[in-house]
Amino acid sequence: MKLTEQGHFLRAWGGIASLQLSLAAVWTEARPRGYSVTHMAEWLSRNPARLAGIEKRKGSIAPGCDADLVIWNPEAKFTVDAAQLHHRHKVTPYAGRELAGVVESTFLRGRKIFDRGEFLSLPHGQVLLRGKI
Repeated sequence: MKLTEQGHFLRAWGGIASLQLSLAAVWTEARPRGYSVTHMAEWLSRNPARLAGIEKRKGSIAPGCDADLVIWNPEAKFTVDAAQLHHRHKVTPYAGRELAGVVESTFLRGRKIFDRGEFLSLPHGQVLLRGKI
């Protein structure tokens, strides 16, 4: 299902759907344990950018970095409905589970791309290669 013989990352099966839910899933478990929004930014933005070698443009709110931002309500809760996921494959271990933290809007390089459950345009991201941006 990963199509390794084709060597084409974008055609491979995406696996278990969780990217869309990662902020809420991590927040749901982190907050009761005393972790803060600052910890979340480190875990979900700064550290992944550093790991991928793209920290000069991604993972921080700073001059010279892309304005990749999320507006979310950490108090709001929702129940995961796999049919509502925006993943190609709707399989998720979170189906039916209540999570805290609802994403209201998402900005990619300063441009709003997602608002209240709907994408506002066709995808306009780019493939990022380790250390190549």
